[in-house]
Amino acid sequence: MRWQVLEFLRKEGISERLIDEIDKFRNFYNVHKEMEYRIPDPRYKYYGNDVWEQAITALLCGENILLVGSKASGKNVLAENLAAAFRRPSWDISFHVNTDASSLIGTDTFENGQVVLRHGPVYECAKWGGFGIMDEINMAKNDSIAVLHATLDYRRIIDVPGYDKIKVDDAGRFIATMNYGYAGTRELNEALASRFMVISMPAITTENLKKMLEVEFPHLRKEYLDQFAGLFKDLKLKSDNSEISTKSVDLRGLIAAINLMDKGLDANKALEMGITNKSFDDFERRLVDDVIRLRVPRKLERSEIFEH
Repeated sequence: MRWQVLEFLRKEGISERLIDEIDKFRNFYNVHKEMEYRIPDPRYKYYGNDVWEQAITALLCGENILLVGSKASGKNVLAENLAAAFRRPSWDISFHVNTDASSLIGTDTFENGQVVLRHGPVYECAKWGGFGIMDEINMAKNDSIAVLHATLDYRRIIDVPGYDKIKVDDAGRFIATMNYGYAGTRELNEALASRFMVISMPAITTENLKKMLEVEFPHLRKEYLDQFAGLFKDLKLKSDNSEISTKSVDLRGLIAAINLMDKGLDANKALEMGITNKSFDDFERRLVDDVIRLRVPRKLERSEIFEH
């Protein structure tokens, strides 16, 4: 059963006016049956009223948005949630140093004895009015994404050399994410940045982290709900103070570790796999282990963590 995203937004206190506008958008822009399978049904929900309202307003105004934030700030979760909220098919577009125009727009291929264009994700997104989620956009070379300038600005076109010029469907939007500091990232091209409305993503609050864990693990005892949320914040603080790297500040790893505990694995072994061992430096691993010890005792049974 699909997540009732508009009801979730109401519970989170999002403006009723914005929710009504999303509903009008969904009813006005139909999704072709062939593309319905691409509408996301997110596993995780993004919590954060202000960010939700900024993103919704920008997308309703026809803007593309750039989500900028540190690790574990929920950039990709929000992007997927937005596609689900607007009920649009989505395309995940991963950027890296070898990304070129053909991987974004399309490349020549043989079909039925003739050369045709095999459409890339940006082309498909434009054609079907989808939401293109551009992951870590600042990892790509500037010359490779320069082809997107006309797609992302007021022209909203893709001019494919040797083929045709196509217009981006009115429902189409692009949501880019970036994280300064990752290996391989670089300063974003100014011309490209000017084509987005930029949202600075705050770190997840302890309250919102607890909400996420409660939804994911409804039978997690309150004591350890507090301890695991506190553990993540302790690691984030250590990282912010440059005592450890960001490698162990891994929300996906924490959730995966709790899932392993639920399946019966020893809590400390699970946290080793999900958090501690994400760092490959012995000294840092010991520091991370010390942080865990303050929250999670060495001998911990599953029955102490979960209610049944």
